Amino acid sequence: MSAWVLPDHIADVLPSEARHIEELRRELLDTARGYGYELVMPPLLEHLESLLTGTGEALDLQTFKLVDQLSGRMLGLRADTTPQVARIDAHLLNRQGVTRLCYCGPVLHTRPDSPHATREPLQFGAEIYGHAGLEADLEALLLALDCLKATRVGPLTVDMADARIVRALLAGLGLGADRLARVHAALATKDSTELAALTRDFPPAVRDGLLALINLYGDVKVLDEAARVLPDSPTLRQALQHLRWIGGQIEGAKMRYDLADLRGYAYYSGMRFGIYTPGASDTLVRGGRYDEVGAVFGRNRPAVGFSLDVRELVGVAATRPLKAAIRAPWLDAGPGASELRGAIAQLRGRGETVVCMLPGHESEVDEFHCDRELARDAAGRWAVRALA
Repeated sequence: MSAWVLPDHIADVLPSEARHIEELRRELLDTARGYGYELVMPPLLEHLESLLTGTGEALDLQTFKLVDQLSGRMLGLRADTTPQVARIDAHLLNRQGVTRLCYCGPVLHTRPDSPHATREPLQFGAEIYGHAGLEADLEALLLALDCLKATRVGPLTVDMADARIVRALLAGLGLGADRLARVHAALATKDSTELAALTRDFPPAVRDGLLALINLYGDVKVLDEAARVLPDSPTLRQALQHLRWIGGQIEGAKMRYDLADLRGYAYYSGMRFGIYTPGASDTLVRGGRYDEVGAVFGRNRPAVGFSLDVRELVGVAATRPLKAAIRAPWLDAGPGASELRGAIAQLRGRGETVVCMLPGHESEVDEFHCDRELARDAAGRWAVRALA
């Protein structure tokens, strides 16, 4: 095998894609800043016990592990940034009021999420801590939608669910971890045959409610149907009311509800959402409420947020035009060299891109459109003129 062949699902990012990724990253961070979110930069690796505290088996299996040559302790390369941001909120900032934080950096996965996915996503996310009300849930969803609109992605469809619905139905049954995981898996895949077999000894109301969830997918009418067919309980009523209220505030996106959707069920504590757009292979944005995320760090307070992979976003975002540039000759000595360097410096100081043609070479610049050149005018001064 050639030494320059990269590992599976790891790839170099070449100029065109790299430019697009960087432009999207800036737009996402600027949008979050417009909402008042502060940027944090957690480290790529941490002590393993800190990185995986409270995250569950799924993230453990996705995390690369190595030995620290200085301390001999196990380190992990982060597979998700959210636990790190929760640690920052709990131990480093330790604010009493609302804290809004955002981030954008690489994460590493031991296995790709899908056959064509990278194992090195560039994860952007935003999280709000300290407010338990629906206002924070709505803000997180609005910010996620505005981030996609800023990057010119659309049309958008929002799928909403609530982790409390299934938990309320299963409350008090005392299911073992294995059977509970199988029930969750059957719901997620909408496997009614498997679900019926797993729940055959459940109380009839619970069994019927779980089986009904599989078909509770669609527009806002799903919430009316859910209120009619699911067992009546304060938790279920509240979850359905919250979904209805949040969905009613959203404009510019199609709203759908999937009450059996349990992706991240061990992570979320309330409302959760996914945002889709044509052309994306899977969910473009995942988010929701996860009030328990800070508990393992000794500070259990409300939290809600979302994340996305900027590298995946490139595949569905509108193509950006090349940056206009100015072509300039190269003079390292002789008459006019100092004057030329001064003219180039002035142009670059104004934000222009100036590409100097090195002696004997034509520059191969695929990411800039040289539509002007720096040349002497009739008076012998250096001036910018349009290229044919």
